[in-house]
Amino acid sequence: MPIPPGGCHFPHAFQKNSSRSDALPVSQDVDESGPSAPRVEKEQPNFNVSGALAADQNTFKGVVLKYSEPPEARKPKERYRLYVFKGKEQIDLLHIHRQSAFLLGRDRVVADIPVDHPSCSKQHAAIQYRQIVETDPLGQVTRTVKPYIIDLDSANGTFINNSRIPGSRYVELKVGDTIKFGFSSRDYVLLSEEVAD
Repeated sequence: MPIPPGGCHFPHAFQKNSSRSDALPVSQDVDESGPSAPRVEKEQPNFNVSGALAADQNTFKGVVLKYSEPPEARKPKERYRLYVFKGKEQIDLLHIHRQSAFLLGRDRVVADIPVDHPSCSKQHAAIQYRQIVETDPLGQVTRTVKPYIIDLDSANGTFINNSRIPGSRYVELKVGDTIKFGFSSRDYVLLSEEVAD
């Protein structure tokens, strides 16, 4: 608190101009930096999310994962498969019903399904099974687990039936859809076990 001119803010203290000889001098705080010195603002605490904790929790074998599963993630009851074609020749068959999500990309340390084409990103996309809750007009609630794909902001994109999907958004997959990653010539066709047999 600043001291008023000619006195102190304590009532029992002696005044500066006291006539008594034993009067104590009133100390005044002097700003050593001077009146023209710029005032330095103290940095305020920042409580925003830094992402450091999420990165620490979302690490696998030393690699920070770009994707983490949503709360509605579920393993499917239906047995889905990806048939991999190069041209008209089937070169691989992938069973994709044994877990709730599959990461696709060039990084073989973390990818569940490696996609080795140079135009694909290290963590390119993810196939995610999600439980969807739907209510009909009569109020009956049904829960179904459906396959979705999400592009992880890859440089060259993910395509469903030759249409590029937006990045960082879930797009529902239908049985019979053809998926392409980047400029790879491989086609991944989604089928269920019942349809395939």
